Amino acid sequence: MGNLMNLTLLDLSNNSLNGSIPPTMGNLMNLGLLDLSNNKLSGSIPPTMGNLTNLEQLDLSNNSLNGSIPILIGDLEWLTLLNLNHNKLHGPIPAQMGKHNFTYMDLDFSYNDFEAPLDTWRKSREKRLRVKISIIISLSSIILVALVVVAVRFLFRHNSIDSTINDTRAQKNGDIFSIWNYDGTIAYMDIIEATGDFDIKYCIGTGGYGSVYIANLPKGKVVAVKKLHRLEAEEKAYDESFTNEINVLTRIRHRNIVRLYGFCYHPRCKFLVYEYLERGSLAYVLGIEAEAVELDWWKRLNIIRGVAHALSYLHHDCTSPLIHRDISSNNVLLDADLEPHVGDFGTAKFLNPDSSNRTIRVGTFGYIAPELAYTMVVTEKCDVFSFGVLTLEIIMGRHPGELISSLSFSNGNGIILKDLLDPRLQPPTQSAAQYLTFTMMLAIACLHTNPKSRPTMQYISQELENITNPHNIAFAQFHCGN
Repeated sequence: MGNLMNLTLLDLSNNSLNGSIPPTMGNLMNLGLLDLSNNKLSGSIPPTMGNLTNLEQLDLSNNSLNGSIPILIGDLEWLTLLNLNHNKLHGPIPAQMGKHNFTYMDLDFSYNDFEAPLDTWRKSREKRLRVKISIIISLSSIILVALVVVAVRFLFRHNSIDSTINDTRAQKNGDIFSIWNYDGTIAYMDIIEATGDFDIKYCIGTGGYGSVYIANLPKGKVVAVKKLHRLEAEEKAYDESFTNEINVLTRIRHRNIVRLYGFCYHPRCKFLVYEYLERGSLAYVLGIEAEAVELDWWKRLNIIRGVAHALSYLHHDCTSPLIHRDISSNNVLLDADLEPHVGDFGTAKFLNPDSSNRTIRVGTFGYIAPELAYTMVVTEKCDVFSFGVLTLEIIMGRHPGELISSLSFSNGNGIILKDLLDPRLQPPTQSAAQYLTFTMMLAIACLHTNPKSRPTMQYISQELENITNPHNIAFAQFHCGN
């Protein structure tokens, strides 16, 4: 295990592991979470654990560990959770532990045999925290009063601004307020408490960008919280992606786009608060047969239509066209009614008419438009290509893969619908087959190697909305190419 130098998360909890913790665990310098709780581990905590300088959560509870807490563990400045309860530890609690000033740090040393009374140690630490909090509150009050004074002076100075502009600005501020405030406020401490300070048991998904947690807020609102891993939060690229998502989602609103409720942007803790979408990603649903079967042909057509509406809104209804740049089944989330919501706007880009719109290549392999292999110019047609791939994936139940390459030579000629349908579903009815055929031909048009020959998302959205009687199926490919 000591050779897994790039490991960032290790959860071996709730097993029957015995023996001692290997000292070589101290080699895992990139480890952010280590959970060995609820096992039968014995022996002492290796002092080498103090080398895990990136560690944020350490849970060794419910074992038979003995000896004292290594002093170096008290120096782990990023540690926000340390659970050592129900062991046989003894000796002093490292003095450094009391110097941690994070109000959200969770320390649990109960059911051990430490020398100093735990209550006395905690009271000493809480006293330090109260002093710091009172200072922060005082400074915050002073700053708030100063800001109010400046704001009032600014408003009086600009009381002659045209009333129409004022109305527009007031409406815009109202939108922003409604995003960041649900039933009054999205409180930082509410999120911390609802996720158990980002305890792994509340984690519903983990990726390279961060981990997603479910949070039940006090008034019954359920939200999803995406927290950046600390290492990623320190990297410029991830930080830019984080702030870009905030910038984008505060400026757009659509029923088929994930809604952002709030965020926390702090050097030690960065997270985004979204609406909670119960069914998870489309990729997850398609990947599990029992879930995929529930997605019948009409529900799949509805998902395709919803994604098309969202992209049409981004490309044609925003003040400046917004390109998502990473449309894939992983970035389409489904709610309880299997309605689609496009998410993950970390790499989205507003097009500037006065710019060349050159940018680095981003996106998910298998969905990226072919022209991005030789040009750095991003256009709406990049999203159109990704949408075409996604549409075929929804119909086929799997990524189209080699089919995309063959389409560049055949233009869709000779392709038979029944050969592409997800075999896990019953064959479609005649009416559903008509819709599927028309939708598939639209998808094929989206995959044209020449971006200018691909239809716009506005056209696709309108066609999918108006195919209540697709009597011109035979001409679909001709229309899509315009």
